[in-house]
Amino acid sequence: MRWHRITTLILMGSIALFACKKTPPPAPSSAPAETQTPAPAPAPEVIPFKVTSIQLGKAIGSDKTISEPATTFGPKDTIYASVASEGTAPSVTLKARWTYGAAGQLVSESQQTIAPTGPAATEFHVAKASGWPAGKYKVEISVDGSPAGAQDFEVKK
Repeated sequence: MRWHRITTLILMGSIALFACKKTPPPAPSSAPAETQTPAPAPAPEVIPFKVTSIQLGKAIGSDKTISEPATTFGPKDTIYASVASEGTAPSVTLKARWTYGAAGQLVSESQQTIAPTGPAATEFHVAKASGWPAGKYKVEISVDGSPAGAQDFEVKK
């Protein structure tokens, strides 16, 4: 019985030794290692500039987006327009043209030149110390002279 236990222990120890045997690393090759040039990074996608929305309101945030949306204003209100855009361009001129009434009487016109590199907001505003006459108004936004959108609004007493 005692030999049986000793034999079993020896047999188990041998199995454990062979099971733990590590495979030797491959022998170094005499061929020079290949140098791999990393693939060039893909070029960033160029998105053409475009106006995505025009919002009007009575207040604007530090990010140039409307914080108090409105389409009806009082005679003493400052009227803000936030022009949301996306895309890139080395230089784009945004123009806001504010008009009054059915005849489109010019109230104000201003422009800003920007160099967009992605989503952006551009702010325009008009105010009149003596007060706006009640009626229908419109702000038209153009990009480099081409129409990009418009918003109608109204001034009520």
